[in-house]
Amino acid sequence: MTVIAVDRDLAALTLTIVSEFGAPVERVWQVWADPRQLERWWGPPNYPATVVDHDLTNGGRVAYYMTGPDGEKLHGWWRIISVDPPRSLEFEEGCGPPNEDLPATTAEVRLVETPEKTTMTIITRFASIADMEQLLGIGKGEGTRLAVGQIDAILAITTAS
Repeated sequence: MTVIAVDRDLAALTLTIVSEFGAPVERVWQVWADPRQLERWWGPPNYPATVVDHDLTNGGRVAYYMTGPDGEKLHGWWRIISVDPPRSLEFEEGCGPPNEDLPATTAEVRLVETPEKTTMTIITRFASIADMEQLLGIGKGEGTRLAVGQIDAILAITTAS
């Protein structure tokens, strides 16, 4: 399986998901940089994403929605803080158009290549214990783990073609 570690650190207010892929770093970067590839994994398996705006540059914005099994659309956004292709990405993430009921988080993505694989680490930072408990309580941690678990299939299809 792609995901090799999930760590919830209440003291640091972080959720860290580490995964490994048998592909070069430039190829793994494309699942973030290409909106059509991002759509194929950003969201749990039963909540496919549709990316409506994708500006992966410093200060840029990504807007998307996930469609649930019942047809409900759950909107989300990223505000890009920094990007260093193909090594790192940092963004603020939220629901909505901004949703006062659900707190925003900050995510940092790091890609490190070795001769055999690329390791991707996603560190999600929460502003408070209450925010962390609220978002993990509605499935953010498990949803992210399941979403990342779909990347191997995307890499296999595009590597084989």
